[in-house]
Amino acid sequence: MENANQTTAHEFIFSAFPYSWRDSVICFVLLLFIYAFIVVGNVVIITVVQLNIHLHTPMYFFISALSFLEIWYTTATIPKMLSCLLCEKSISLNGCLLQMYFFHSTGISEVCLLTAMAFDRYLAICSPLHYPTIMTPKLCAWLTLGCCVCGFATPLPEIAWISTLPFCGSNHLEHIFCDFLPVLRLACTDTQAILMIQVVDVVHAVEIITAVMLIFMSYIGIVAVILRIRSTEGRRKAFSTCISHLTVFLLFFGSVALMYLRFSATYSLFWDTAIALAFAVVSPFFNPIIYSLRNKEIKEAIKKHMSQANIFFS
Repeated sequence: MENANQTTAHEFIFSAFPYSWRDSVICFVLLLFIYAFIVVGNVVIITVVQLNIHLHTPMYFFISALSFLEIWYTTATIPKMLSCLLCEKSISLNGCLLQMYFFHSTGISEVCLLTAMAFDRYLAICSPLHYPTIMTPKLCAWLTLGCCVCGFATPLPEIAWISTLPFCGSNHLEHIFCDFLPVLRLACTDTQAILMIQVVDVVHAVEIITAVMLIFMSYIGIVAVILRIRSTEGRRKAFSTCISHLTVFLLFFGSVALMYLRFSATYSLFWDTAIALAFAVVSPFFNPIIYSLRNKEIKEAIKKHMSQANIFFS
């Protein structure tokens, strides 16, 4: 029978945010700038790819799809973070479950899409003659749809399990947004919570390791082909088409692995928060920079449209 002094938690209070008003305002301004940059940067990439016919290729199709997912991936958490910095640092139980679902569904969709992009680069470099007939617009659309279906279906069982758990006692969530492990630590049923944590650890490990292995095998094939190219310029050109994807992959998966491949290891609240910010805020912030500043075709397309806009307004 449930203890009389236990009350069921209907909301959680985030305890990782600064309580000083000055620190909160500084963090709010910085985070607002980052979020605005992420949204505007990704919208620019999507728009430029759509407006330029010569960018209607599989690589840029996947880049624009990734940019679209990045907007919603960050929107799942950052607006609530901004609200918590200046207003009440709380979230309802249902709101917490929704935030976890959309954050992980868009995140897993991105993981799948980055894997599809590695497959695309593998085909482009290793089978250039067959590439146009294999990587058709229809296949690109189906791969992207498959990534989204996988992403939005995978977290459903975990969210359904967590929604059945009772939450009582402390409702202070030691994190900056709702995530599986911090929420599970607040569950009343210790045995079930421990089992759930182990299940969630295994699921995340399988997802991450599978994606990493597929991308790793793709790049082994890519490197093997590039090394057989005789000219230095040819090797440089071939590898330049992969460098942006490889940089995004390392940046995103590095921080994700630190968070979700920890198993029984525990970090301090500071490091938990720092790692969460790395893959939820910092990595999405750099992605538009990587895909625009390091990509000659997108840079030239942006400059062309900016010059056209200047002529129009002048």
